[in-house]
Parts: sequence; C-alpha cells; structure tokens
Amino acid sequence: MKVEEFKKILDKGETDAVEFKSWIKAKNQKEIISLAVDELIAFANHRGGTVYFGVEDNPVEVTGCDRKYDSQRIIEGIYDKTRPSLFTEIEEFEYNGKLVIAISVKADGKIYTTTDGRCLKRLGKNSKPLYPDELSNVYSSIQNPDFSARIISESTLDDVNKLEVYRLKEKLRVRDAKSTLPDLDDNDFLRGLQLTKMDGDIERLTIAGLLFVGKETSIRRMLPQAEVIYLHYSDNNLEEYDARLDLKIPLINIIDKLTERVQTYGKIENIQIGLFRLEIEEFPERVFQEALLNALSHRDYQSNAAIYVKQYPDRIVIENPGGFLDGITENNIITHPSVPRNKLIAETLQHLKYVQRTGQGVDIMFKDMVSLGKPYPRYKSFNDAVSLTIYNAIDNTKFVKFIVEIQEEHIEIMSLAEIMILRDLLDNRKESLSVLSGIVQKSLDETKKSCNKLIAKGLIEVVGKEYMLTAKVYEILKSDIEYTRDKTIQYIKAKNMIIDYLGMKGNDKITSAKIQEMCGFTKQQARRTIDKMREEGIIDICRRGKYSYYVKC
Repeated sequence: MKVEEFKKILDKGETDAVEFKSWIKAKNQKEIISLAVDELIAFANHRGGTVYFGVEDNPVEVTGCDRKYDSQRIIEGIYDKTRPSLFTEIEEFEYNGKLVIAISVKADGKIYTTTDGRCLKRLGKNSKPLYPDELSNVYSSIQNPDFSARIISESTLDDVNKLEVYRLKEKLRVRDAKSTLPDLDDNDFLRGLQLTKMDGDIERLTIAGLLFVGKETSIRRMLPQAEVIYLHYSDNNLEEYDARLDLKIPLINIIDKLTERVQTYGKIENIQIGLFRLEIEEFPERVFQEALLNALSHRDYQSNAAIYVKQYPDRIVIENPGGFLDGITENNIITHPSVPRNKLIAETLQHLKYVQRTGQGVDIMFKDMVSLGKPYPRYKSFNDAVSLTIYNAIDNTKFVKFIVEIQEEHIEIMSLAEIMILRDLLDNRKESLSVLSGIVQKSLDETKKSCNKLIAKGLIEVVGKEYMLTAKVYEILKSDIEYTRDKTIQYIKAKNMIIDYLGMKGNDKITSAKIQEMCGFTKQQARRTIDKMREEGIIDICRRGKYSYYVKC
C-alpha cells in the first residue's frame, strides 16, 4: 500500500470496512489472532474490510508491530477459529518507519461464526452480534441466488439421517486424514458445512443439507425432483432397458451405488508396458464419478426432470436437467472458468474431498480419457438440458503406451493440451496453430507454448505453417513410410507452387525469401526444397551468396 493511500485511511478513521488495532497492547500473538477473528468475521458478514494492526484508534496513532511476527501462524489461526473457515490476506508496509500489518477479508455471501458459536456483523465503526432472526433474512431467495444454499422452511433436524452423517465423516477421514471436520459433533459438522442453518430460533436443513444427509422419506417429501434414474441396455436390445434403478437418496449414496453398478457391467483391458501392466477399465471410475458429480452439482433442482444415467455396451450417456449457464458451450467447456449452478453443493463436495476444487472437473475427464486412448467425452447442449456421452473403446493402445513412456522418460506429467495436440496430429497428420487452438480450447499464444514444449521434447515439428509428428514418433505410433509420405506430399505442394510462380508472366526468377513467404517455410525448409529441386534439375542457381536467386532450368 502506498503511503498516500494509508494516510487518507488514517485521516478518515475507522469505518464499516476499516478497523485499527494496537499491537503493542496485545499480550502475545494468540491474543492478536483472537482480536483479528472477531473483526474479520464481522467484516465478512457485512461487505468485507481490513484490520490494520499497529495503529491506535483513540487518538489515531501509528505505533507499529513486532517485526518478528509469524504471518503463517496468524492466517492459520484465523482459519482454525472460524466456521466456515475464513480465508484472509496479509499485507505489510512501512509508515513513518513503523511496520503496519493489514489483514483483509472479502464478503462472499456466506455467514461466518467463531468456532465457539459467536456471529458478528459490522455496523458503522463497531462490530455487533448477528442474531438468529436476522440470519433467515440473509438466506432469502433474493439475497442468496444459490438454490442449494436456501433453507427449507418445512425441515427440522428430525429430517437428518444420522447414519448418513456418520458415513460422511468416515469417508472424509479416509479421504483427508488431516481434516478436523470429522472430529466435530454432528450438529457442528453440519453447521460447518452449511448443511443446516438457523431460521429464526429453529435449525433447519438447506437444500444441499437435504441432498447430503436427508432421510430418504424427507427427500421424497420435500424435493421429489431430486432423482437419478439408471437404465442398462444389453447388446441384444438397445431400445429397451433390461435393468433400472430409481434413486431418491443422498448424493454420496447415489455416487457409490452407480459406481458399483457401472463397474459390475464393465470389463478391464490389460496393456503391457515393459514390466508394468496397465489395467484400463471400460468406463474409468474417476471419469464416471467426475461426470456424475458434475451432473449432481450443476443440475437444475427446480426442474421436475430427473438425471438419467444410461449404460449401453459401448457408452454411458448422462442426461442432466438444466442447460449450460451463460458463456459456456461445447467449444469452451474444458477451459471456461467454473460457474456452478449450485455453489453450496459444489463446495460441500470439495470439503468432503470428492473433488479437488470447486469446478466442473471436465479437464480431468478429458485428460484421463485421451491418456487412455479413448474417444473424447462428447457434450451436447439443449435449451433445458445437457447430455454427456463417455465411450469405452480404446482407439489406439500404442498411443497409451507412448504417453506413459514419454512421461516416465521426461519425469514430467504432460498437460491436457499437449496430449490433445499429440492425439490430434496422430489422427490428422498436420494441423495449423489456429485449428489446434480450437481443439485444446486455448488462446493462440497458450497453444503455441504447448506446441513449443512438444517441439523441445522432439515429439512434433513445424512444416511450413503446420505442425506434424516427428519421424521418431511416426516410427513408434505409425510408420516411417507414413512419415516419408507426408513429408513428400509437403515437398510436392511446395515444388508445384514454385513451378507455377516461375511460369507466371513477369516471374522469371525466385529467391529463398520468396519461397519462405509463399510456402510458409523456415529458412532451413526453403533450403532443403531448393536443394532437392536443383538435384532434380528443375531449377538452377544464379549468383551465389547474399544475392542469389533461382530460375527454371
């Protein structure tokens, strides 16, 4: 922060977004954390703000902070003493030779409390308690557009399936041994995840709470549209299903049951890579779960339609109520920033470690499928629904082995964009940068960086203005005959262009620079083409050195 900016803050004094705290009057860093927690919670529950340590408030005077402070300990202390855990930012700066520490927090629509249950909100220059009757207003549909975070007015804690709460805790212990959430009592656990909230003086379930820990009878009564229907089709009859499951049960149960069902019907193919045997499932568990999690967290729960999971011998189709949100299409879904329709459901899945981040997980699905030599997942969008198809075939086992071996050789995990570029060049021989940019759904600059990495590894090369696999990769994945053929075709095209140019009226000579421009060649590629045409007796050199040019023989 600039000195001039801070001086204006000092002159204005404390406000609903600024608090001054003395450092020298605090007994220790533990007290500093305690002082920060109350004020930061109040700011987070209002519209955000900053606590400036090292400043006395009456009168306003900068007295500074201890330079030996532990910023990491302060951040973690605030995080550990708030529910849900509060993320803060620390900035330090000098003012008149004194150290000032600024701790800031943003408002994100959630309600934060201390771990001992105190809830505060900023009112002018002071922080005041936020009472239960105010909380219900905070979570009205106007204030909170996230449908999954809304309180269900007819629900009570009697609608909570305690066994489901236990199961969630145990799953979290396995998925994240460091998490302290499972150590909380059931009510604090649910409050911490915002699965329950106070509505006046009554604690009720949110939509997300009902979907994660609600009794089956309660889900059927209060949110009957929250249904997933599984259909299985056999080789003998692709029109009529031979098995069906209708599920109106908690979300994690749905994931477990359908994962088990898909694996029951699925097969495993083994690919030998040296001494290592790679087992590839028809429908990889992580891919299917990401697809299902995506459907459960992004579906429109106000629609009366159900999610359909249809398993055919060669594919799984997931049909989801609710079209793509604004800005998302089939052509940018891999890289578009996540816009969750049900934010609280997505965040709960993240807290429970079912997803690594609040996002669509689309990039994970694509990377796993292409790395395993399978077709890309295919999205299809409608006004009120989205369908996703996952295919089980392995198109190219050589490609699977190749990706594994290259990553081991370079001791580096390749990016999704790099693998997609290799896969496309394997299928289509040559592509321009603009075409590859559309395939990987990145900008031209980002795509070029990925191509340059592959060039540096000796996996692809530039031919004119197009990219193609190198001879080494052709030999592994295709054949040296195909490589030679593709290079020959490129030469023939360039040769014909040069002959046509020299045959035009007024064009009796051509330079290397002109060939580079006309054919999109590098200097070296133009040189190789010229040499070969001279060997074939098609053109001859006139002069030598800097001003050389070529004419028809």
